[in-house]
Parts: sequence; structure tokens; C-alpha cells
Amino acid sequence: MSILDALSPRPRISRSGVRAGLGFLSILIALTWMGGAVASDAAKRVDDYLSGLDSLKASFEQYTFSADHSQMMQANGTLYLQRPGRFRWEYDTPNEQVIIADGKRVYLHDIELKQVSQQSQDKSLRGTPALLLASADPIEKHFRVRSIESTDGRDWVELIPKAGDTDIVKIEIGFGKETLDSLIMEDSFGQETRLNFSGAQRNVSLKPSLFKIDPRAVDDFLQFD
Repeated sequence: MSILDALSPRPRISRSGVRAGLGFLSILIALTWMGGAVASDAAKRVDDYLSGLDSLKASFEQYTFSADHSQMMQANGTLYLQRPGRFRWEYDTPNEQVIIADGKRVYLHDIELKQVSQQSQDKSLRGTPALLLASADPIEKHFRVRSIESTDGRDWVELIPKAGDTDIVKIEIGFGKETLDSLIMEDSFGQETRLNFSGAQRNVSLKPSLFKIDPRAVDDFLQFD
């Protein structure tokens, strides 16, 4: 069992929402290895933006829609990324939850319940794009990549997973005039999650404590491996 399938007795953020967050962070890292593999202006822009990226902090809004396009969830929060392989995906609304990866394990902390679910990073992220966090493979090994036509002024790149057993079937990454702007993920159930980013800060100093669980804030640790 994955911790993504058992967040808590009262799951706050949908599993697809959690996977979207994890997927974005892995793609952000994986794109740094794209290099010249994809000859397109949009892909080059991604590569140029991520060149020299060591850390990142940004606010996000997350919207999840069902297959019939009705809205299922809206969430807000902050992400912190420290290469290699560490991140903190912090939900402020609708409920406080934190996803932390320290390079070896992934932790899901439900603040209200004071409960943490944990699992090895490889096992927890298996079958998701976030598996690339623990891999140095070039992105083209796992995705078919192409530029897609823009209808909103952004530059868009589409990623289609090559693996047949992943829950994610399509990812679209959008860039505004100066920075990463949006990410859209569609899963095998037809659900769509959109992430809009703002206030991105590159190569900021991040405290090591951001990527650790404070045991004093936890009453119950659940381990799934």
C-alpha cells in the first residue's frame, strides 16, 4: 500500500490532488535534463528557466475537476524545492496538510489529526511522475514531449507518460512572460488538476527544517513499508 492511498482515516486532500503536487515537483526537476532532446522554442524556454535552479519557493492555487468538468476541490498553499530530491508541499486550505520528501522518504502530515504517514520515496512515488525525483534518467525516457499551440499567450509543453501503468495520462506545462505559470494534469479517471503559481523565488535560502518532520507535533506515525 502507498501512503498516497492511505493519507488518514479522514483524508483531506484527494489522492489525485496529492499526486498532482508530487508530479509537478518531479517534472520540475526532470525537465532540467531535457537539454537538446526536444527541438522546440517552448522546450528550450523550460530548459533555460531551470538552468542553474537549486531551490524554489512559490505560492500555488490548485483546482481539481471531475471527468464531467465539475469542480471537486480548491486548495491553496506554498511549495519549497531544494535540489536534489527534497521538497515541501504545504496546503493551507481547505485543511492544513504537508507533504515532505527528504531524499529517502516521503511524509504526509495531517496537522489537525497530528498524524504522519510515511514510506520510502521509491515505493511511495512508484507509478507517478514523481518517481523521477529519485532518478537521473533523461525525461524523454519516460515521456513523449512536444510543444502545443497556445490560446492564452502562454508557452505550453505537453508530456505523455510512456509507461502504461501510471495514473497520470497527460501533463501540460505553461509559461507566462517571465516564469513558470501553470501545470495541468489529467489522470486515468478523466479527472483534471490545475496548478497556478505565483510569487516564485529562485535560489532562495531555505531552512533545512522545512524538509523534516517535527516529532513534537505528531501523536501517531503510520509506516507503509
